[in-house]
Formats: sequence, C-alpha cells, structure tokens
Amino acid sequence: MSDEQKPHTYQEEHDGITFEVIEPEHNDGKKVMSKGVYLVPNLITTLSLFAGFYSILSSTGGEYIKASIAIFISAFLDGMDGRAARMLNAQSPFGEQYDSLADCIAFGLAPAVLVYSFALQPWGRFGMACAFVYAACAAFRLARFNVQIGVVDKKYFIGLASPLAALLIACSVLVTLRYADFTVGMSAQLVWFFAAWVIACGLLMVSNVKYYSFKEFDKQKVPFVVLLIAVLVFGVLLYDIPVGLLAIGVTYALSGFVTTFMQKKTK
Repeated sequence: MSDEQKPHTYQEEHDGITFEVIEPEHNDGKKVMSKGVYLVPNLITTLSLFAGFYSILSSTGGEYIKASIAIFISAFLDGMDGRAARMLNAQSPFGEQYDSLADCIAFGLAPAVLVYSFALQPWGRFGMACAFVYAACAAFRLARFNVQIGVVDKKYFIGLASPLAALLIACSVLVTLRYADFTVGMSAQLVWFFAAWVIACGLLMVSNVKYYSFKEFDKQKVPFVVLLIAVLVFGVLLYDIPVGLLAIGVTYALSGFVTTFMQKKTK
C-alpha cells in the first residue's frame, strides 16, 4: 500500500506537542473528524467550573456565605451552557464531557468541602467520610447520566440532579448561618443534622427515583393558575431567599417519590 493510500489517522497528524481537540461529528449522516471547540458554551462551562473552584477556596477559608453563593452562581451557569449550546447549534462530545467534569467539581466536590468545613470537621474521620459519600455519589450520578443519555425518558431525571443536590447543601448552610445560635459553637444536633443531610442528598442522586426534568416545560402552555402560584412563590423568595429556596428544593426532592409511586401504580 502506497503512502497516499494509507488511512489518515489522528496519531499521524499530531505527533509531538499539540493544543488541539479532535472529535467525531456527524455531517449529512457521515461520521467525520473535526478540529476545535465551540467557544461560547465551553466558556460558560469554564466560568461554572471557576465558581466551583472559588467555592472550595472560600470554604477552606471559613467564608461560608461566599462559598454557598458561588455554588448558586455555578448552578445558574450550568443551566446556561446547555441552552447556549442548543441555541447556537454548538453541541459536541467535548462539551458534554467537559460539562460533566466541571459539574463533578462544582456540584460534587465543592458542596462536600463546604459542609465538611462548616459542620463536620470537628468529627474528624467520621465527618470526612460523610462528606466523601456525597462527593462520590455526585461522581456516580454524573457517570450514570452520561451512559444513559439517549436511553432514558428526557422528561425525567433518574435520581436527584447534582446541581439541585448542591443547592440543597448550600441553602441549608445559609439558613443555619442566619438562624442558628453560634455563641457556644456548632451544636451536636446541627452536626448530626448535616451528617444525615449530606448523606441523604448523596443517596438521592444515585437512587432510581424519577424527577421531572422541566426540559419541555417552556414549550408547553399551562393553566393560568400556575402563573399565580409562581407569583406567590416569588413573593416567598423575596421575603427570605435562603429559606424559600430550601423549601422549594425539599419539595422538589420529595416530589420524586410521588412521581415514582404514581408511575408504578399506573403500570
């Protein structure tokens, strides 16, 4: 076989040092190799990753409010990068994998470090184990989500989504900071609560409980009363944002059990 007839391979083109991404794409039904990455969605993912990184730094420095807010910002950006990719038709295998790795840090490691630094550190190895269970479950959740893309119903998440689990941790920290009495330090009851809470959030992520994804919610009409309920919820949030968000998050977390039970009942 002559040199001109040899198949073109990635290794032949990129011997030595390179700073390029080569990934498969489908063009007119054919699988082709393309270079480069889409800037806008991957830049948003990078900002989300930075917010998670900043949260970790803030947690280790004892700035728990900043750490919690950074998780909120990361969750917002995580929702934006997917929408930007779909709007710009800029979805790619690299973007999907990069988003999952960023989520593992922002919604797995960052909340685990936050809850350990805030409440579980006095318990030493046991507190570390509780926080690690959450971090490991977040990684399991993301890995399972990746391999089940295209297999499960897009209307539902299997297990609690990692951004929401992270927000439940962040909200609980903010509510505790606002209403708990720290004149004599962290109480044993609060430490027990956070130990159980972080494990429960982790286990919900890897459970088979079904949660409505709302991916098709913005494309459908809803009864007018839903708009009125949304206004009332917005009013509650304005009165006390951390408590309101925590209440909404807990309600959604419990709704998965209702959804799963109702689906099993109809079968």
